Amino acid sequence: MTPSHSRITKAVIPAAGLGTRFLPATKATPKEMLPVVDKPAIQYVVEEAVTAGLSDVLMVTGRNKRPLEDHFDRNYELEEALRRKGDESRLARVQESSDLATMHYVRQGDPRGLGHAVLCAAPHVGSEPFAVLLGDDLIDARDPLLARMIEVREQHGGSVIALMEVDPAQVHLYGCAAVKPGGEEDVVQVTGLVEKPAADEAPSNYAVIGRYVLDPAVFEVLRRTEPGRGGEIQLTDALQDLAAYPDLGGPVHGVVFKGRRYDTGDRGDYLRAIVRLACEREDLGPDFRAWLRSYVTEEM
Repeated sequence: MTPSHSRITKAVIPAAGLGTRFLPATKATPKEMLPVVDKPAIQYVVEEAVTAGLSDVLMVTGRNKRPLEDHFDRNYELEEALRRKGDESRLARVQESSDLATMHYVRQGDPRGLGHAVLCAAPHVGSEPFAVLLGDDLIDARDPLLARMIEVREQHGGSVIALMEVDPAQVHLYGCAAVKPGGEEDVVQVTGLVEKPAADEAPSNYAVIGRYVLDPAVFEVLRRTEPGRGGEIQLTDALQDLAAYPDLGGPVHGVVFKGRRYDTGDRGDYLRAIVRLACEREDLGPDFRAWLRSYVTEEM
C-alpha cells in the first residue's frame, strides 16, 4: 500500500466556533453540546467516524469548550450513582460516549477559519490521510457517506469531498464545485471550487457539505493559503489548488450524496432535525408522531 493510498484511521472534528446563531443558549454552552433529542450533536458525529472505522479522533476546540472534553470522559460519580440505583440502561448510555473512540484535543487559539482549524491538526495527523467531519452536518447512520468517501479515496488517491445538489437559490450558502464525470454514478472529479458564490457565478449547483477525506498534502497548501472570504483561511481555497494542480497532492473527487442529512447549524433546520430523528425512534416515535399529527391538524 503506497503512502498516497495508506489506510485512514484518523478523524478531525473542528469544534472551535462560537455558535453565535444560537445565542443566548451558546453563551455558556458549546453549540456542539446542544441536544438532538437526547444526545449532543457532537456525539452523532463521533459515532459516524467510529462506524467508518476511524477510532482516533482529534477535536479542534477553543475557549469555553471544556464540556466537550468532559462529555467524552468518564464521570465516575454519576456512574456510581446509577450503579447504586440499579439503572443499568442509563449507566450504559452514560458510558457509551467515553468508550466510543480514542479522543484527542487541540485548541485553535485564533478563530481564523476552517482551513486554519484543519491546519491545527497537522502535528497529530502527520503524513497520513485523514477525514474531517463538521459538527453542523449530521449524516443519518443508515447512509454511510463517510465509508463511501474512504472507498473512493482508496481507489483514486488524493482528496474526496462530499457534495449535494441544492436549489440554485441556496448555492450562495455553500462552497460550490465545478465537476466533470468521475466514472461512477455517484463520483465526480472536481475541477474547481468557489466559496459561497453568487447564484449567477456558481459553476454548478453541487454544494460542498461537511465531510472531507484529505490527503496530507493539504497541510502544505494551507500553510501558504492567504485569507480569503471573510478574512479567514478557507479550506475551499486549498482544495481549489489541489484540484487545479493535481501534482500538489490531488486529484480531488466528489461523492454526490443523496441520503439523509440533518443541518443543525441553522435554528430552523436544527428543530426539523430533532423532529425527524424523534419520529424515527422506536421508543419515542409512535407517541410523538401521534401527537404531531394531532398538533398539525389542530393548527391547520
